Amino acid sequence: MQTIILFALFFLFLFINLPIALSLGCSALISIVFMSDLPLQLIAQRFFTTLDSFPIMAIPLFMLAGQLMNSSGITKRIVNFSDTLVGHIRGGLAQTNILASILFSGISGSAAADTSVMGAMLIPAMKKKGYDTDFSVVVTCTSSCIGPIIPPSILFIIYATITGLSVGQLFIAGIIPGLLVGIGLMIITYIISIKRDYPRDPKTSVGQKISAFINTIDALLMPLIIIGGVLSGVFTATESGAVAVVYAIIVGIVRKEINLTKLFDSIYDAAIMTGVTMIIIAAASLFSWLLTVNMFPQQVASLLLSISSSKAIITFLLILLFLIVGLFLDGTSAILILVPVLTPLTAQYGFDPIHIAMLMVVTLLIGGITPPVGILLFIATSIGGIKIKETLGMLIPYFITMVIVALIIAYVPILTTVLPSLFF
Repeated sequence: MQTIILFALFFLFLFINLPIALSLGCSALISIVFMSDLPLQLIAQRFFTTLDSFPIMAIPLFMLAGQLMNSSGITKRIVNFSDTLVGHIRGGLAQTNILASILFSGISGSAAADTSVMGAMLIPAMKKKGYDTDFSVVVTCTSSCIGPIIPPSILFIIYATITGLSVGQLFIAGIIPGLLVGIGLMIITYIISIKRDYPRDPKTSVGQKISAFINTIDALLMPLIIIGGVLSGVFTATESGAVAVVYAIIVGIVRKEINLTKLFDSIYDAAIMTGVTMIIIAAASLFSWLLTVNMFPQQVASLLLSISSSKAIITFLLILLFLIVGLFLDGTSAILILVPVLTPLTAQYGFDPIHIAMLMVVTLLIGGITPPVGILLFIATSIGGIKIKETLGMLIPYFITMVIVALIIAYVPILTTVLPSLFF
């Protein structure tokens, strides 16, 4: 009964447009006060226990590194380099948008940051070149989903904190799924661009490609340094965040694009983003703990077991569950609530924990582009100056494409486990 009321309160608060963190925290608080004899000190204890974690320290560090790289003009150089590689394909600027998101994901680790940065730069540019606004918005928000899949990834850091899995293994496992999402989006973009007769840029020469690559090499080195350092054992995934910050500052100083004003602005923006993320993590951890205390994981396991004992069917049901949850929760909140619930169940069915992590993150991110929550869609539409309902028709083929990629990842687990098994 307490679990039902907990969820009812949560959806009620969501319905009245209370922020996710407050919806989670207030529903948990009311449940503790009125439906249990638990002491209120427990709330502060759960908040502190959740955030008092070494891997969690990587979140503000990677957020700061991403802000500093933006201040260094890295984003513009990534876009220019991407344009020399794929701009000549039909729908060239849209293809550039997707490839730039793939490259930028190795810096930011955040889908929202990717949408904000790429959207501000490319949505106006695409509209100016004759691309429809709904198309420009949808391409930007869907390609931003790649950000938390390709390392470094804030969602993988949170996942590892909950489960005790290696952050390095999760990082390396995300490379192939992230590229699959990117390839799928490029294919559907090409098909739509032909139908709508979108333009393409003239093909660039080898010299122009090399010049753009050299101008962007400092940005492309950053993810290589992070992954290389983690795999070689030179530093941990958390320490790699500090390395990324130092590297971003050095790049900015060498290129003379970071001054004290930009440095303090980057720190301020990263602090705001970190604060929002940490509040969500703390509130979601309390909500998740209450579900665990009320034996909700065991109830879910019993329900799924009563439906089928087939691993293939359970896999499909998990995808369906992730898609539904993604409609109402952002990736961070969903992971904090679902992982403690589903980890025992997936272990019982013999799922590889790395495989489940990839499947969960990729599928939950689809929720970022779908109403009613759809934070990535909200950001992109606000930049494009268009209403969400005007993008729904264009959103459908991209939604289907991402679901197909999630199904491929689900039923071909070697795609997510091959790299961790090779390097660890």
